[in-house]
Amino acid sequence: MFFRRRKTPAPTPTLSDEPALPNRLSPRSPGEAIKPTAAPPPPEEPERERGGLLATISGLLTFAVVLAIGAMIGLTLVQRQIHEPGPLAADKVVVIPSRSGTGEIAEILQREGVIAHTGLFEIAARFGGRPPLKAGEYSFKAHATISDALDVVTSGRQVQHAVTFPEGLTSEQIVARLNENEILAGEIGEIPAEGSLLPDTYKFERGATRQQIVNLMKAKQKEVLNQIWQRRNVEVPVRTPAEMVTLASIVEKETGRADERPRVAGVFVNRLNKRMRLQSDPTIVYGLVGGRGTLGRGIQRSEIERATPYNTYVIEGLPPGPIANPGRAALEAVANPSRTKDLYFVADGTGGHAFADSLEGHQKNVARWRAVERSRQNASPDAGGVDKADPPADAGAVPGRASAFAPPTDAAFAADGTNAAGGRSRAFDASEGTKLDPLKNKTFDLNSAKSVPVLKQPR
Repeated sequence: MFFRRRKTPAPTPTLSDEPALPNRLSPRSPGEAIKPTAAPPPPEEPERERGGLLATISGLLTFAVVLAIGAMIGLTLVQRQIHEPGPLAADKVVVIPSRSGTGEIAEILQREGVIAHTGLFEIAARFGGRPPLKAGEYSFKAHATISDALDVVTSGRQVQHAVTFPEGLTSEQIVARLNENEILAGEIGEIPAEGSLLPDTYKFERGATRQQIVNLMKAKQKEVLNQIWQRRNVEVPVRTPAEMVTLASIVEKETGRADERPRVAGVFVNRLNKRMRLQSDPTIVYGLVGGRGTLGRGIQRSEIERATPYNTYVIEGLPPGPIANPGRAALEAVANPSRTKDLYFVADGTGGHAFADSLEGHQKNVARWRAVERSRQNASPDAGGVDKADPPADAGAVPGRASAFAPPTDAAFAADGTNAAGGRSRAFDASEGTKLDPLKNKTFDLNSAKSVPVLKQPR
């Protein structure tokens, strides 16, 4: 009888069992379960020591961070302080001398009450990324901040001064006015040629020289003269720009009214075209005293007939050069004068002139002016025995003169200069400037009742 051997079932493998490796050397019993083996622990690394260069770098970085934070806080505080209103109570002008350093400028501004802290000003000036500080004369606003003060001093926008020259001044009078200005510096080498300067208002900064103003006036005169000459009326009997300046200077001295200049210029143009003598009173004065521009007294009868190169009661045509420095308006008037037939003009008592195209009409205008003078003399109180018929030389002065003179039919004076009442005539001044000229220039009328000389009728 045969017995079958019962087979022992093979063990069921589990997830933890490892398959048998064929290269294992040690035999495993059939019933032995596969056990997981533990991984060996990682090798222990030796502990690094902190210190040395790494510690130094770490400390420096920490210090830098702290320092940066402190700097930011300090910068914020400085910025706040330089933008705070300053101690200056009102606007003030301060002069910063040339070659002043930052520290010196800070001390000047503190002394003048513009800023309170020189240190803050210097820090902001040196490290604020601003342009260099500039010397000069500056205006600071009330309660200006340090930042405002720095803006002013670095901008270079200095205080602007001005000097004004009225039309009709001579070059000598202009130089005198420049010399009287205390802000300008330096001296003028020589008196400029008469008529070469353009009267106007000129602005300048402290430190500018007098010669610089003269040079600017010359340049402006050339520029304006060239412009006006290019658009002149070619029928005007002036051949060169220099002759136009000469005639314009006479017009300038004859009237201070802008609306009359073209008509006064027209009178002289008409006279030149008719070959009549200009008979302009201001030329008498210039022929006697030149660039001084004023006699300081009245013109004597003998001086009207005295031959000088400038006396247009004696010479034919234009004088050899200007008798003053005319302005732009006078130059324009000569370049484009009024088209009239006027040959005469006389003061009308209102500050202007009455014009006439005939001797008869002019004599009527002169008679009216005499009546105005007499009424003024009668209205004024007696002054210490002064004869009303023989008033002071400046009585009845008006802006403008009776010029292009034509004598009345009756002789007001005898050959010896005595008047009809038997008394000797007082001196009279035909032209001593315009109403715009405060430098001792007066205005008198040649055709006043007290002083009409006997002259030949113009040809």
